[in-house]
Amino acid sequence: MKQVLLIVISFLIISACEKSPSKYIYNKGFIYGTVYSIIYESPDGKDFEDEINKKLKEYTMIFSTYEKESTISKINNNEAVEIGEEFLSCFKRSMEISEITNGAFDITAGPMVNAWGFGPDKKLKMDQAKVDSLTAITGYQKIEMENGEIIKQNPDMKLDMSAIAKGFTSDLIASFLIEKACENYLVEIGGEVVAKGVNERGNTWTVGISKPDEDLMVSNSELQAKIKLPDNALATSGNYRNFYEEDGKKYAHTIDPKTGYPVQHSLLSATVLAKDCMTADAFATAFMVMGHETGIELARSIPEIEVLFIYSDERGNNQIYMSEGFEEFVVN
Repeated sequence: MKQVLLIVISFLIISACEKSPSKYIYNKGFIYGTVYSIIYESPDGKDFEDEINKKLKEYTMIFSTYEKESTISKINNNEAVEIGEEFLSCFKRSMEISEITNGAFDITAGPMVNAWGFGPDKKLKMDQAKVDSLTAITGYQKIEMENGEIIKQNPDMKLDMSAIAKGFTSDLIASFLIEKACENYLVEIGGEVVAKGVNERGNTWTVGISKPDEDLMVSNSELQAKIKLPDNALATSGNYRNFYEEDGKKYAHTIDPKTGYPVQHSLLSATVLAKDCMTADAFATAFMVMGHETGIELARSIPEIEVLFIYSDERGNNQIYMSEGFEEFVVN
């Protein structure tokens, strides 16, 4: 499970202009166990909330492992299910990013996350034997799509798209708004953001990235940076608030799919800018698995993304790495 409360959205809104029939509409609610906020300039002033909620329910019945009748739950239970276009698109992109990140991003790692106490299931007593049993049913190379069907090498394997579905759903809602001729919008689901155009003040949408401080409540977070989103997406993943301590040792919620253990490195948060939120969401998770040094090396080889990493140095002080392209979006 990703920690999603790292982004503080700055909407910078004033009252709508009376000279135009268009109107900025605000829709809020819950999906995937988190909150969403959607703001858009409706050309005719129409509120699309009912249509958006209908679509969100459809996506929940595709990607939510909490829904017994969802597509992903039926796949996990080895039941026959028709796989639709949305699931197929998300699956294909997941596999591509798994390949690029050498398995740091892996949609088969859900059972590991749950076993360590960061999912919906009760935490298990972990030892090497238990970890070995979980790694046996983990690995993106052990699943494939064949004739519209997910083939698993081991029937006990289970998929979990929580580290990409929120971003993908943000993209899908953005596409819906474009179909409705909305030229200015911001879609945010659990901190994964897609934006285009300007807000009601006529300014480029701006979001804030909070400083990683486990002692601060999110509502009181200080901002590390403010980022402009004229026509792109942003996602942040981090460990500093979602962890527990046991026998004097801290366990972070990011699990390395290869080792089966929570990561132990200095990267506190990874923020990714991309043209689509599905890509940003998945890479943010992958970088949290890799750590900042390996993450920087990989990010430099991927022209479609820009990154901001916050990590702790040997003295415990927070340091920042920011790619050149990312700097262009920072509000000074």
